[in-house]
Amino acid sequence: MALKRAFTSFDFDHDDDLRTMLVGQAKNPDTPFSISDWSIKEPLTGDWKEKVRKRIKNCDLVIVICGEHTNSAAGVSAELEIAQEERINYFLLEGRSTKTCVKAKAAKTSDKMYSWTWDNLKKLVGGGR
Repeated sequence: MALKRAFTSFDFDHDDDLRTMLVGQAKNPDTPFSISDWSIKEPLTGDWKEKVRKRIKNCDLVIVICGEHTNSAAGVSAELEIAQEERINYFLLEGRSTKTCVKAKAAKTSDKMYSWTWDNLKKLVGGGR
Protein backbone atom coordinates (compact mmCIF):
# COMPACT_ATOMS: atom_id res chain seq x y z
CA MET A 1 0.00 0.00 0.00
CA ALA A 2 1.35 3.42 -0.95
CA LEU A 3 1.87 5.93 1.81
CA LYS A 4 -0.64 8.76 1.92
CA ARG A 5 0.81 12.19 1.35
CA ALA A 6 -0.16 14.54 4.16
CA PHE A 7 -0.24 18.33 4.18
CA THR A 8 0.12 19.69 7.70
CA SER A 9 -1.67 22.85 8.69
CA PHE A 10 -0.58 24.46 11.94
CA ASP A 11 -0.11 27.81 13.67
CA PHE A 12 3.49 28.60 12.75
CA ASP A 13 3.80 31.24 15.48
CA HIS A 14 2.76 28.92 18.33
CA ASP A 15 2.82 25.29 17.21
CA ASP A 16 5.88 24.71 15.03
CA ASP A 17 7.14 22.29 17.70
CA LEU A 18 4.02 20.16 17.19
CA ARG A 19 4.64 19.88 13.47
CA THR A 20 8.22 18.83 14.22
CA MET A 21 6.89 16.08 16.49
CA LEU A 22 4.47 14.88 13.79
CA VAL A 23 7.27 14.76 11.23
CA GLY A 24 9.23 12.64 13.70
CA GLN A 25 6.32 10.23 14.10
CA ALA A 26 6.03 9.96 10.33
CA LYS A 27 9.47 8.32 10.36
CA ASN A 28 8.20 5.31 12.33
CA PRO A 29 8.53 2.10 10.30
CA ASP A 30 4.79 1.35 10.47
CA THR A 31 3.58 4.82 9.54
CA PRO A 32 0.77 4.94 6.95
CA PHE A 33 1.64 8.45 5.73
CA SER A 34 4.48 10.64 4.58
CA ILE A 35 4.88 14.31 5.19
CA SER A 36 6.54 16.38 2.54
CA ASP A 37 7.71 19.80 3.56
CA TRP A 38 5.11 21.86 1.77
CA SER A 39 5.62 24.82 4.09
CA ILE A 40 6.20 28.07 2.31
CA LYS A 41 9.24 29.69 3.87
CA GLU A 42 9.60 32.72 1.66
CA PRO A 43 7.32 35.76 1.81
CA LEU A 44 4.30 35.03 -0.31
CA THR A 45 3.69 37.28 -3.24
CA GLY A 46 0.70 37.46 -5.49
CA ASP A 47 -2.10 35.03 -4.78
CA TRP A 48 -0.54 32.92 -2.01
CA LYS A 49 -3.75 30.95 -1.58
CA GLU A 50 -3.39 29.56 -5.11
CA LYS A 51 0.17 28.48 -4.31
CA VAL A 52 -1.08 26.70 -1.20
CA ARG A 53 -4.04 25.25 -3.13
CA LYS A 54 -1.65 23.55 -5.57
CA ARG A 55 0.27 22.03 -2.70
CA ILE A 56 -2.85 20.79 -0.94
CA LYS A 57 -4.22 19.30 -4.17
CA ASN A 58 -1.02 17.26 -4.46
CA CYS A 59 -1.74 15.58 -1.11
CA ASP A 60 -4.14 12.86 -0.07
CA LEU A 61 -5.14 14.45 3.22
CA VAL A 62 -4.68 17.47 5.44
CA ILE A 63 -3.77 17.12 9.09
CA VAL A 64 -4.79 20.23 11.02
CA ILE A 65 -2.77 20.43 14.23
CA CYS A 66 -4.81 22.38 16.77
CA GLY A 67 -3.19 24.31 19.59
CA GLU A 68 -4.23 27.00 22.03
CA HIS A 69 -4.33 29.79 19.42
CA THR A 70 -5.41 27.99 16.25
CA ASN A 71 -8.64 29.98 16.11
CA SER A 72 -6.63 33.16 15.53
CA ALA A 73 -4.32 31.68 12.87
CA ALA A 74 -5.70 33.04 9.59
CA GLY A 75 -3.42 30.82 7.50
CA VAL A 76 -4.72 27.64 9.14
CA SER A 77 -8.31 28.66 8.40
CA ALA A 78 -7.42 29.50 4.80
CA GLU A 79 -5.71 26.12 4.33
CA LEU A 80 -8.68 24.31 5.86
CA GLU A 81 -11.10 26.19 3.58
CA ILE A 82 -9.02 25.15 0.58
CA ALA A 83 -9.07 21.51 1.70
CA GLN A 84 -12.87 21.72 2.06
CA GLU A 85 -13.29 23.37 -1.37
CA GLU A 86 -11.04 20.78 -3.02
CA ARG A 87 -12.73 17.92 -1.15
CA ILE A 88 -9.44 16.76 0.33
CA ASN A 89 -9.95 14.61 3.42
CA TYR A 90 -8.82 16.28 6.62
CA PHE A 91 -8.98 15.84 10.34
CA LEU A 92 -8.25 17.95 13.40
CA LEU A 93 -5.60 16.73 15.79
CA GLU A 94 -5.42 17.95 19.39
CA GLY A 95 -1.85 19.15 19.64
CA ARG A 96 -1.50 19.65 23.39
CA SER A 97 -3.11 17.16 25.72
CA THR A 98 -2.50 19.30 28.81
CA LYS A 99 -3.84 22.53 27.34
CA THR A 100 -7.14 23.69 25.89
CA CYS A 101 -6.83 23.36 22.14
CA VAL A 102 -9.20 25.18 19.80
CA LYS A 103 -10.38 24.58 16.25
CA ALA A 104 -9.56 26.79 13.30
CA LYS A 105 -12.32 29.28 12.49
CA ALA A 106 -12.98 27.47 9.20
CA ALA A 107 -13.65 24.16 10.98
CA LYS A 108 -17.19 22.90 10.75
CA THR A 109 -19.24 22.51 13.90
CA SER A 110 -19.39 18.80 13.17
CA ASP A 111 -15.58 18.47 12.89
CA LYS A 112 -14.28 16.53 15.84
CA MET A 113 -10.88 17.18 17.35
CA TYR A 114 -9.09 13.87 17.92
CA SER A 115 -6.59 13.00 20.63
CA TRP A 116 -3.06 12.71 19.35
CA THR A 117 -2.01 9.13 19.96
CA TRP A 118 -0.10 6.89 17.59
CA ASP A 119 -3.04 4.47 17.30
CA ASN A 120 -5.49 7.33 16.64
CA LEU A 121 -3.20 8.86 14.07
CA LYS A 122 -2.89 5.63 12.10
CA LYS A 123 -6.68 5.12 12.18
CA LEU A 124 -7.37 8.72 11.14
CA VAL A 125 -4.94 8.56 8.23
CA GLY A 126 -6.64 5.34 7.17
CA GLY A 127 -10.01 7.11 7.04
CA GLY A 128 -11.40 6.08 10.42
CA ARG A 129 -13.48 9.01 11.64
